[in-house]
Amino acid sequence: MANLERARRALRKPPHVIARRLAHEALVEAERVRAPRRAASFDLLRATGAGSVDELWKRAIARAPFALGAPAGLPDDARNGALARAEHAVARRVDLLGSGPVELGRPIDWLRDFKTGIAWPTGYAPRLDYADLDRPSDVKVPWELSRVQWLLPAGQAFLLTGEERYAAAARDVLDEWIAANPYAWTVNWAVAMEAALRILSWSWLLGALGGSESWRDAGFRERFLRTLWLHADYVARHLERSEVNGNHFTADAAGLVFAGLLFEHDRWADDGWALLVDELPRQVHEDGVDAEASAAYHRLVFELFLLPALYREQLGLPVPAPYRERLAAMARFTTSILHPDGRAPLWGDADDARALPLGGQDVNDHTYVPALVGLDGPASEARWLLGDVADTPLPPRASASFPDGGVYVLAGDRDHVVIDCGPVGLHGRGGHGHNDCLSFEATLDGVKLVTDSGSYVYTASPEQRNRFRATAAHNTPMVDGAEQNRIPESLWLLENDAQPQPLLVEEFRVRGAHTGYQRLADPVRPVRTIALEPALHALLVHDVIEAHGPHDIEIPFHLAEGIETGEPGTGVISLGRFVFRWRSPDPWWCGVEPAWMSPSYGVKRPIDRIVCRRSGSVSPLTVVIAPTEVPEDELWAWAAEQAS
Repeated sequence: MANLERARRALRKPPHVIARRLAHEALVEAERVRAPRRAASFDLLRATGAGSVDELWKRAIARAPFALGAPAGLPDDARNGALARAEHAVARRVDLLGSGPVELGRPIDWLRDFKTGIAWPTGYAPRLDYADLDRPSDVKVPWELSRVQWLLPAGQAFLLTGEERYAAAARDVLDEWIAANPYAWTVNWAVAMEAALRILSWSWLLGALGGSESWRDAGFRERFLRTLWLHADYVARHLERSEVNGNHFTADAAGLVFAGLLFEHDRWADDGWALLVDELPRQVHEDGVDAEASAAYHRLVFELFLLPALYREQLGLPVPAPYRERLAAMARFTTSILHPDGRAPLWGDADDARALPLGGQDVNDHTYVPALVGLDGPASEARWLLGDVADTPLPPRASASFPDGGVYVLAGDRDHVVIDCGPVGLHGRGGHGHNDCLSFEATLDGVKLVTDSGSYVYTASPEQRNRFRATAAHNTPMVDGAEQNRIPESLWLLENDAQPQPLLVEEFRVRGAHTGYQRLADPVRPVRTIALEPALHALLVHDVIEAHGPHDIEIPFHLAEGIETGEPGTGVISLGRFVFRWRSPDPWWCGVEPAWMSPSYGVKRPIDRIVCRRSGSVSPLTVVIAPTEVPEDELWAWAAEQAS
């Protein structure tokens, strides 16, 4: 049935798309025979025009990305953090995708999901069933392990201390990977993005460790450079081009730029850069919001577009002004959506992905982003990429609107509300977007109170994947138990039902609606007003359900970790030093239920959620959340004004 549905979807595509896909499939199948032969006969020196491996090594080190040495002015905590992470790398101890600490041992099993013990067979990579939804396995585990980003601290530690043991440990790990993953023949080659991200990591490690004694062996140097070249060859032959491209295609292009610049391969460098220049305005709205409708993927895509630009600048190559400005717009958006604790909202999908992580901060801490494009913010990562960059404070929080991306921020000094009234994601296809139109996260008086549920896992559990991206997992009205966007069989698609309708945008108030429930027999339009009063640290959520007949309405409010609830009273629920109040012309039931949230990939934690329900004739519901000391009369007077 799954194959039949995929075939039906394919046949609905335009003829030119079908033709391109068929041509691509023919090339992929031909590569089944060509790839092993090409790898076996590959001559590194002939391909690069170098007279010797030593000559090529010296040329590559001189052009390695961000080979700046140990950054000046690195604070003690950043230095100590890098050294601590390096010790884990030397010990082959990782904590990936919610696994908890894992000892990898010798040799590392690169083809196994160490969370479940399930491994993938060797074979022609593009034809391996890497998702394998019938088994409780997660291919992201061997992929994340093989990105070897967990080895980057070993390079940092070598630069900071000069101790050879860090370089030797990294060399041994890379040699094991090369031996266990022949070109195009394991699950770690299954998608070009994985090869592309390894290009970024290996290139940086070359600059950091290439001058060490431990990396002087001619045999290792030849194996390393040969494999790195073949990575770029693979990416160039398996570009993940689609009708609408996303982060995979961007990663492919970034990998080509890195390999092209490193090896002075003009076609790779120029083709990859041309793709990035063309894709940036396609994938990122003019207001700076990535079209994949996810805070985590916004950060990843920002890095994938940024790092090749920085690398080009390092080598004296130009970067167009519009490209720079779009990156700056992405950074300004990131700054705007950060809660007072520096963490991004759990908006859309998240899989902990980074392009070249060198900072070591919490995975949801995006405060380092603005400094990478010269804006104010902590320089934790910028020092490793740009040199001696000074720490500066983030700009004061302020309300902001991003109408192209459909994200609205209401903010004061200690209050911060992020509202999604935007498209479903990936230009109507879903992708990494969720059923979260009209949902929000809220911090009041410095306390995170309302959270999104996060994402949890992908192919490891289709059931959990769909549960965490469903309407009920978000802080938005649900009508008759229906999804605001229908969820098809594919784990990466959503039907484009909920067209956003921003109706009013002010500094401290946003009103919006969507069309997701217009498909019901009795069409329904949810209209939501969210308002903030910074002087009171008060939040209003006013829902009007426009319909003719009776419906079952459910409106959840997922509470952040650590928020304790009291017993519901008449129109009130205690939230510690805050209070949740509601009013309506007709009765609504509001109570507390257990729920789950996922702060990072593979991790889920229990939380409470307040749910308000009504069955029958529709009736507006007004909710206010505020500190307990705010007088109730004053609070409701303000709420009535904002709801009107």
